[in-house]
Amino acid sequence: MSQYIVSARKYRPDSFGTLIGQDNIAQTLKNSILRGQLAHAYLFCGPRGVGKTTTARIFAKMINCSNPSEDMEPCGTCESCLSFAEGRSYCIHELDAASNNGVEDIKTLMDQVRIPPQVGRYSVYIIDEVHMLSQAAFNAFLKTLEEPPAHAIFILATTEKHKILPTILSRCQTYDFNRITVDNIVKNLRMVASSEGVTIDDESLHVIAHKADGAMRDALTIFDQTVAFCGTDVKYQDVLRNLNVLDYEYSFSLVDAFLKGDYPTALTTFDEILTKGFNALHFVAALSSHLRDLVVSKSGGLEALLELPDSLKRKYKEQADRCPLQFLYEALGVTTQCESGYRASVNPRLHIEFALMRLSFLSGKLSQAAAPQQPAPQAAAVPASPAPAAPVAPVQEAEPAQPRERRTRASRSGAALSMKAMMEDTPAADANASKAEAPVPEDAVLKAKWPELAEFYKDKPRLASMLKSTALDIEAGEDSKTVTFRVVNDAQKDWVESKLLHELEGNYRKVVGSMKVYLRVAVTPDDSPEQKKIYMPSEQAKELMAHNEEVKSLVKDLELDIK
Repeated sequence: MSQYIVSARKYRPDSFGTLIGQDNIAQTLKNSILRGQLAHAYLFCGPRGVGKTTTARIFAKMINCSNPSEDMEPCGTCESCLSFAEGRSYCIHELDAASNNGVEDIKTLMDQVRIPPQVGRYSVYIIDEVHMLSQAAFNAFLKTLEEPPAHAIFILATTEKHKILPTILSRCQTYDFNRITVDNIVKNLRMVASSEGVTIDDESLHVIAHKADGAMRDALTIFDQTVAFCGTDVKYQDVLRNLNVLDYEYSFSLVDAFLKGDYPTALTTFDEILTKGFNALHFVAALSSHLRDLVVSKSGGLEALLELPDSLKRKYKEQADRCPLQFLYEALGVTTQCESGYRASVNPRLHIEFALMRLSFLSGKLSQAAAPQQPAPQAAAVPASPAPAAPVAPVQEAEPAQPRERRTRASRSGAALSMKAMMEDTPAADANASKAEAPVPEDAVLKAKWPELAEFYKDKPRLASMLKSTALDIEAGEDSKTVTFRVVNDAQKDWVESKLLHELEGNYRKVVGSMKVYLRVAVTPDDSPEQKKIYMPSEQAKELMAHNEEVKSLVKDLELDIK
């Protein structure tokens, strides 16, 4: 059995023309060779697997080639090219800085630099992962890098440019390598598959390309893994199963369920995904990416932003035409918020399921907002029967004391439900219990009970202090009251509304003994005397001491003199 060579090594580019996705860098280096404008030090930086070391090898081989082609490509037949290909070149040296990162290693390199090349015009030193050099090694390397012998050229390669000393960066020509596009990866994989006699469709190649995340080496490695699993006849489903990638069909079916208001299907689909072992956060990220692609598909002229096969682009276009643009914007907001709050959630699964329910009711909410106002709200409850008056009359006679409850439930009988309606929908037993609820407290009682709310948050001194010092505005409704409290700025307002308002409202209702009290947050006007702007550190310290006993005790214990 012949020795197996992985595709990443077997199909490694050996000329500028075979480089993938780095055409601008290849052209710049070829022009510098053609004009004889070679620098003494180069820095190649960029993500892993994009061709930094490969480009350095091609460049080193080219500047020592005896018979270069007219377009500045190495001949591959001269002694310099052959010796490099066979691994016996004495003019091209590679150093792995990850394992040779000390001062002694650099001193050895500096001694070697003084020796002129035996074959070729230049001694080229390729230092890979140069950011791994120690501080002392960098300092020892500075002088040699600044004024090397005329025959020496240094090529440094790194994935973490920010870790390199500025004094090193200033001595090098820097080339930033880009991530390889999905189309370029697919094109190269298709060539490799043809050479290896592997049958694979474009959808599978795109899955591999997306999984590689812009790294050609990773793509070839994944391709080898896929072929080892599937054989020479690669199927799309086998690729998904082998790479543990979520099928596009899940996202398409979920969006269809959202448009129909079918939250049971959305929840069961999510459960199926979890059962297959997929990460919940990755699922939300995939759903966000799907919604983004729908927005792109719906907007004309943006097809180039979709790195997908043509068959999948058409499918995205068909679904995007069924989705209102406002729905897509709102849905993206829900999924983005779900991603940001996932790690802080005590129950991550419930967190995502709640987001799926919000998405399921989103389409109906937007439809209700866009529909013209109807004078008869009970029309939504009219059955499909041609004679609707017959069933309505008995209901009014049987439940004369509950017309409001009947209208509320009637308006929610359709699929177009808002999230607020779903949350307010209670069974009849809860409605009966609400009748016995205590009356809405007086304004004086609401203000007197407010400091008790701050006691819930004694473990959060800043929040408790804000609650104690805020001004209250009370607005009376028909059978409820809304208490408005104020914060300093819009950032605080947004944070309270998104993270804390629901919890504050629940605790305040416990304090006042009524479910007919609601909370609202507003920003204190700039000219309000209630909000004193504090600029000096001493003023800030005094303010903290006035509203926080812990700070006052700390100042006393440390015997600080605050004037």
